[in-house]
Amino acid sequence: MIKKAVIPAAGLGTRFLPATKATPKEMLPVVDKPAIQYVVEEAAAAGLSDVLMITGRNKRPLEDHFDRNYELESALTRKGDAERLLKVQESSELATMHYVRQGDPRGLGHAVLCAEPHVGDEPFAVLLGDDLIDPRDPLLARMIEVQGREGGSVVALMEVDPEQVHLYGCAAAEATGDPDVVRITGLVEKPDPADAPSNLAVIGRYVLDPSVFGVLKRTEPGRGGEIQLTDALQELAGDEKIGGPVHGVVFDGRRYDTGDRGDYLRAIVGLACEREDLGPGFRAWLRHFVTDEMAGD
Repeated sequence: MIKKAVIPAAGLGTRFLPATKATPKEMLPVVDKPAIQYVVEEAAAAGLSDVLMITGRNKRPLEDHFDRNYELESALTRKGDAERLLKVQESSELATMHYVRQGDPRGLGHAVLCAEPHVGDEPFAVLLGDDLIDPRDPLLARMIEVQGREGGSVVALMEVDPEQVHLYGCAAAEATGDPDVVRITGLVEKPDPADAPSNLAVIGRYVLDPSVFGVLKRTEPGRGGEIQLTDALQELAGDEKIGGPVHGVVFDGRRYDTGDRGDYLRAIVGLACEREDLGPGFRAWLRHFVTDEMAGD
């Protein structure tokens, strides 16, 4: 049983400056929860009870958020505000949290390699904080199921517009007996559209065999001068003797990219519209707002 999740969270969040000058991008709110809490909730829902966050300087608020806040809890208890008390306590009870600093930011592959002492010799999941997966679409649970059956490593894939493949890692893949599962034969990090092997883009969920650590240790810096996880997975896909096959789960559910400002706003609107407590009133306001804007045009 896979129990450990690794969440790289050492990025500077430069696309959201000046909001991220003193606040980690992972703590930016999506409706009324920081983005990173959705990711930890996803890991916990998939049965991952041990979460290691790879952090860096100025990321202390992440640790504080998933820790107990006895002063606040005491104040809410005195007020008899049980609803907000439960919300405050929820984040500290999701999983057993651990933290390690990446130090020198040398790419996603290096961030994953920082997890080796904690993970050890067992399969583990990697969840990128910029990708929020709707809890009604249990992508991670499906990936863990495929890894348990096939061994090796599993990555999440999503079909994208061919003109957008240069923004992602891209997979060459073969069909299997499962309509949502492919066998990956090659991976390219952010290819030119003309050179892309397909329109299957790698999104931010991985279930990895521990053999990936040995490969990452000898992986030279690639695109952008960083150690790319994609390059290590490409080596694993090319030689199954190293750590088993590499499969992909093709995801067609609801995904929100909070690493892009426009998609971040769309994520807030989409999730707010679906909330039972906020949705009816917010949708009504949104309809009037859009109608008025169109009339103004």
